[in-house]
Amino acid sequence: MNYVAVVHKDADSDFGVSFPDFPGCITAGQTLDEAKQMAVEALTGHIDAMLDTGAALPDASTLDEVMRDPDFSDGVAFLVSIRLPEKQSA
Repeated sequence: MNYVAVVHKDADSDFGVSFPDFPGCITAGQTLDEAKQMAVEALTGHIDAMLDTGAALPDASTLDEVMRDPDFSDGVAFLVSIRLPEKQSA
């Protein structure tokens, strides 16, 4: 599954990463490479926590949908690939 992450950078700050499909899931890195690595870790942990509580995962937004949103249009979007666990049969 691919989810959109958006990188924001303000002067004198690290690269911040947020996930439009997962409000509250954020991370940061001192470099773009570190921010990307941290994004994978943050999203994986967030999804694991959601699945542990039985919460439904949102459908993935497209890059076009995210970049049309004024809250994210000033950032740089990239995709984070997450391997979702296989559904277990009862």
